[in-house]
Amino acid sequence: MNANFNQILSITVACILNLIQLPAAGQDNNLLSGPMLGPLTLRDASIWVQTKKDAKLQIVYQADGPNQPELKSDIVKTNKKDGYCATVHLSELQPGTLYRYSLWIDKKKVNLPYPLSFRTQTHWQWRSDPPDFTFVTGSCFYINEQDYDRPGKPYGGDYEILDQICSKKPDLMVWLGDNTYLREGDFESRSGIYHRYTHTRSLEKLQPLLAQSAHYAIWDDHDYGPNDSDWTYPLKQHTLDAFRDFWPSEGYGAGHTDGVTNSFMWNDCQFFMLDNRWYRTVDRENGTILGEQQKYWLKEALLYSKATFKFICIGGQFLNDARVFENYSNYATERQEIIDFISEHKIKGVIFLTGDRHHSEISKLDTPNGTVIYDITSSAITSSTTDHSSEPNTLRVSGSMIGVRNFAVVKVAGKGIERKVQVDFFDKDGKKMFNYQIGSLK
Repeated sequence: MNANFNQILSITVACILNLIQLPAAGQDNNLLSGPMLGPLTLRDASIWVQTKKDAKLQIVYQADGPNQPELKSDIVKTNKKDGYCATVHLSELQPGTLYRYSLWIDKKKVNLPYPLSFRTQTHWQWRSDPPDFTFVTGSCFYINEQDYDRPGKPYGGDYEILDQICSKKPDLMVWLGDNTYLREGDFESRSGIYHRYTHTRSLEKLQPLLAQSAHYAIWDDHDYGPNDSDWTYPLKQHTLDAFRDFWPSEGYGAGHTDGVTNSFMWNDCQFFMLDNRWYRTVDRENGTILGEQQKYWLKEALLYSKATFKFICIGGQFLNDARVFENYSNYATERQEIIDFISEHKIKGVIFLTGDRHHSEISKLDTPNGTVIYDITSSAITSSTTDHSSEPNTLRVSGSMIGVRNFAVVKVAGKGIERKVQVDFFDKDGKKMFNYQIGSLK
């Protein structure tokens, strides 16, 4: 009798759930990916979302603490033209404050299996030493799609590395290009480009990381166009639209440039986000990667910057002097021009953050007048990897070559001119592969 009753009860409950059509745990019927936390400032936050069809989005948020009022964002709409992506901007926030929030789609609250929150940057200027912070950086994020991948062994894998990145609880993540891989059938059309961006972004294992930390990005050839693509790629306006739709930033177009160039501050550090594709010429001997306008902006911005550390983010390796693949050394004249400029003006704290190479390493250059320049290469997150130990990079820090899937955790800590940068590389299982410290500027 009890068994029959339990069976009838189970069937009844199942029928009720079907009738009211409850969404699965952690999902909304119209949520495709996100929410992703975008740029954070002292008083502003950006929250990115992608839906499956036209929708109205709203963020309900509240500062942590007793008697804090519940606030609501403006309603933002998604549409097909923009890949059903939209960014909700929250303003008039309080510095250094923890906010908890919920996502509402078409007036329905989205239930997720993890909490949603963010903390605005601290207003430390003229008040205290800059706070310590940690960020993760990496590149080459390939997500398999069998129907469009090359036959044979999958090019991407070890997605559990995303769990390891999450476990480090970084304040922000800096994506160094090849954040998705356009394939044949993708880069010939706008719809193909948006398909690839959508397929990569909607990976289930990626979602907790998107929500946890602030995300900033540049592109390299594979999220810009075909392999090794340059300024001649005819559909670059479409990939520019897609990149801006999927990676929110209010800084695009810095220095009156046309691509994804931008810059942002995090505490006492400035990140210069460079575009190494939009202006890149086919001619390497006499050509350019950055283009004259972007290069002029970079020089002026470096001279103006008061940041303790100046992180210059660009898709391919800058310091590696081996003239192979797409290293900046292939554009030797322009590379030397930038090195000479940094050295001549004795600009301290310059650290390039680079990707592309499917290996990680650190390079260091001491210029004749004592100026030191670093290059931290972090690659690949989920793409295939290669150990390039035999490559003749004369500036490589001994022991830093890593030829497996990995990511870098960078911690900036210390007081005033005693600030230091600690770099730790971890593999997919969380094993520390290499560590290195960049000393203070005093």
